[in-house]
Amino acid sequence: MSQHKLSENEIHFLEESLHADAQDATIRLREGEYQYDLVKAIAAFQLELFFPDVKDIIRKLYGEEKTNDIQFVRKTQTVLKKLEKSNIVEILRKRNPWELQRYALPTFRFQDSDRKLVDLATEQQLRQTEDLLRSVIDQAVKKVGYGRYFGVVFALAVSYVAVIWSLVQNVVSVFVFVPALSVCAICSVVLGKMLSETVATR
Repeated sequence: MSQHKLSENEIHFLEESLHADAQDATIRLREGEYQYDLVKAIAAFQLELFFPDVKDIIRKLYGEEKTNDIQFVRKTQTVLKKLEKSNIVEILRKRNPWELQRYALPTFRFQDSDRKLVDLATEQQLRQTEDLLRSVIDQAVKKVGYGRYFGVVFALAVSYVAVIWSLVQNVVSVFVFVPALSVCAICSVVLGKMLSETVATR
């Protein structure tokens, strides 16, 4: 399953859905019925940090061939729209205009129109998904950290080259030497602080 990089809003949505209380639904959610199968499929995707479109859902439930049946796809979209109006499914904003709409659940627990409590995930599944999400967030934070290191090191290298270049000229240009030396000094201090913080957290 190929998952696009999660946006900040999507991460926030996933966090909220994992901790949300039971939500009232205005239709019945009974095992074996088509609308229940759709909701259960969305829940399964979401537990893997994936927001499916209609073809992803159909593919999971009925196989690849059914995704090419235009009538069936439209019928499924109609049911998904009904589920949205029934306070069960949320339709997410498209990342690109040509993409299909993606679907999500605001919670994994509903009270349907029959006042029956419907759990779409076990406590263990929710914990596993929370751990997976935490891992994704940690990796994103590390990437930002590496980006900061690269930026500081790059600025330090450029300013150092500018200082050396300025010194080997016949006439030292104050307008190049002083700013480059200042940037070099600042970057050295910042890099030292970043490295000490990294060592301190280990």
